[in-house]
Amino acid sequence: MGLELEKDEGGKIAGIGFLKIHAPWAVLCREAEIMKLKMPTKQQVYEVKQGSNLVEKIRLFIHKVTDPLHPKVGPKRPEDVKSLSLPFSKEKQHLFDLSDRDKFFDSKTRSSIVYEVLKRIRWTRPNYSLGITSLLANGVYTSAYPLHDGDIDGVTAEPNDRKLLFEEWASYSVFYKYQPIGLIRKYFGEKVGLYFAWLGVYTQMLIPAAIVGVIVFLYGCATVDDNIPSMEICDPRNNITMCPLCDSACSYWKLETACGTARASHLFDNPATVFFSIFMALWAVLFMEHWKRRQMRLNYVWDLTDYGMEEENCQDHNRAEYELRVAEKTMRQDQGAAKKIMDCHTTAKINKDEKVKLTCTDRMPAYLTTVVMMSFMIFITFVIAFGVILYRISIKTALHLSTYPAARSNIRATVKTTAAIINVIVIIILDEIYASIARWLTTLEVPKTDKSFEERLIFKTFILKFVNAFTPIVYLAFFRGRLVGRPGKYLYVVGSYRMEECAHAGCLMELCIQLCITMLGKQLIQNNLFEIGIPKLKKLLRKRKSELTSKQEEELHKTLKRYEKDHVLGPFVGINPEYMEMIIQFGMVTLFVASFPLAPLFALLNNIIEIRLDAKKFVLELRRPIAAKVKDIGIWYNLLRGLSKVAVIVNAFVIAFTSDFVPRLVYQYTYSPDGTMHGFVNHTLSYFNVSDFQNGTEPNPPNFNVKVCSLCRYKDYREPPWSNTPYELSKEFWAILAVRLAFVIVFQNMVMLMSDFVDWLIPDIPKDISFQIHKEKLLMLDHFMKEEGRRRDNHNHDGYTSPSSGSASPHSRPTFHARAGCKMWE
Repeated sequence: MGLELEKDEGGKIAGIGFLKIHAPWAVLCREAEIMKLKMPTKQQVYEVKQGSNLVEKIRLFIHKVTDPLHPKVGPKRPEDVKSLSLPFSKEKQHLFDLSDRDKFFDSKTRSSIVYEVLKRIRWTRPNYSLGITSLLANGVYTSAYPLHDGDIDGVTAEPNDRKLLFEEWASYSVFYKYQPIGLIRKYFGEKVGLYFAWLGVYTQMLIPAAIVGVIVFLYGCATVDDNIPSMEICDPRNNITMCPLCDSACSYWKLETACGTARASHLFDNPATVFFSIFMALWAVLFMEHWKRRQMRLNYVWDLTDYGMEEENCQDHNRAEYELRVAEKTMRQDQGAAKKIMDCHTTAKINKDEKVKLTCTDRMPAYLTTVVMMSFMIFITFVIAFGVILYRISIKTALHLSTYPAARSNIRATVKTTAAIINVIVIIILDEIYASIARWLTTLEVPKTDKSFEERLIFKTFILKFVNAFTPIVYLAFFRGRLVGRPGKYLYVVGSYRMEECAHAGCLMELCIQLCITMLGKQLIQNNLFEIGIPKLKKLLRKRKSELTSKQEEELHKTLKRYEKDHVLGPFVGINPEYMEMIIQFGMVTLFVASFPLAPLFALLNNIIEIRLDAKKFVLELRRPIAAKVKDIGIWYNLLRGLSKVAVIVNAFVIAFTSDFVPRLVYQYTYSPDGTMHGFVNHTLSYFNVSDFQNGTEPNPPNFNVKVCSLCRYKDYREPPWSNTPYELSKEFWAILAVRLAFVIVFQNMVMLMSDFVDWLIPDIPKDISFQIHKEKLLMLDHFMKEEGRRRDNHNHDGYTSPSSGSASPHSRPTFHARAGCKMWE
């Protein structure tokens, strides 16, 4: 294929030899034409105007004001200027700027070209062939990677893109600056560049969401003293005796002891919560629309507007595992056909031209295994969540039985916090297990291409991690406190375990605690501590195994060559784990934001650190990835859009069924004698005759200094014991249920309608981009005609007339090169 090979077996890393591969100019030109790479022409760069004159003036003013926030990676931002680019053609080399051949193809492009050639080459053995991916999978080579541009530290380090990225992107001292997306794309490729562009847009959009969330929280703080229901709960003059929270061990308790929980619940359960839920639903739509426009702008600046399925299919080679399975199937078919011919003593011709491929029948055992294993893993998640529920029930009873006053002073807070911490630890452990299982199941299915493998792996991993992260939250939001029963007729599970009740102020506070601890735990431990700690731990273990001292190792590292230094770095495993972290976080921010308005603020603070942490990892700790060309974020966009749609429904149910917003609304406008919230607490409490307790469930002895009366109260809408239908659901319950369901329908349809209107109002493609694309085509035509005219004049001046000199239109480049390339790759 024309590549130049250079062996180096005398390196300073014991037991490892290196094979350096170089691509000469002729190979680069040939492959650039096959891959349809767009390269800059001789035409000078032109300025990209974004919008009308007024919009452009406003943009320039904002750019001037925010100039300190822009990274110093060039005289202008990459989005401001653009050079004319055309698909490279060896026949039209005169159109391109070839004044410096060494810099015409940058390091990212050269490495991607070499890797494409290596993936296409086949080392043929009997019945099957091996490419670079097969050789890596079989351990013939331990790894294959492109080299970083150079060092980033030291006085002798020459200026390079890697060093510039470290100074202007991967340093915590520049956390307030924008990311150099153009330079990231130039160094790592479009796929990595799009991820960091998306992460930057997401983080920027979190700023208004965090501000509004803080305002909503501060509104709750400012109005907590004016909240009539919490004031009534805290008023000792009401002297309301509540029924026990557990059987036998728990005694009667005074409602005023729930004062702290009621006041805290108002911080997250107030009228502003409904407004914030609507705002976040519209925010999600605006975020998606903003990203689509930003992505389209990047596609234009990066010359990806014409990048389509043909190029993707040509570059998406079959995976090594798939080819091996196809080869095995071919051998079995050939052996079976030969045996049939011998047995029947007939002559038959085997059609060798028929292409063998894996069918659904071949993959059926793998599909069944996937369904069974996925169902089993989800079942395990539910079982563990149920185990935490049993822990809460049992520990609450144990603390009530405790003789230590400190243990009994804050039983609810202790149980909530410890259970939430246990849930976080379990989630983090299961996440790592589920990621490995999802990869194993996807490998069993033997997808044909890397793109198919990636999409299947993402889907499985997302399902398992989403269920793992949100099962405890969904239980607290929609099931806890609703499957309880009533005093004298409680619901029991696993024998004598009585199902949990919500606090008097509702389960929203517990849901908030669970969300807060889960977000902080996943972000601090799983996303940040693991990403920082695990590489440092591996580095420390390598140092301990090494017999050299730190100074000797430092001196050795200085003498290593570039490819030896890169070999010490960690392998690049893909961008999908980074996306997965952010998608789960997006779910935390949008799905249950009605219960936790500070979630956008926590996400914003995490992402500011996450961007620099990921940047440092890519620049310093990982080998350079193979540059992959994509024009969008793929399946991740569909997952984001699905989550934003589900968030509307989930928040509608959280407001309607988890918070007290609807019961307060119904009481104020239907049952309140004076149109205020006075008397709301008493309205929500039903009566129970203590003589109706089942044997063995009554407090024995009543170890709380509450005078035992004949009646106790519990939170529910049921008929009193002296009515004709004692303990049956009252008419207030059905009225509130009807309003809850009506609220869900109205809220969902109203927000969906507003979201669709915003989606329709904002075009996916900015008008200025459409204008620039048209302008670029005219500039290309003008440049082409000038170059052809200049070339014709030179030929005429030399006394030679080209046969095609009279043609004004360009020669159409033959397409057989690209098609031949695709055929070879198959």
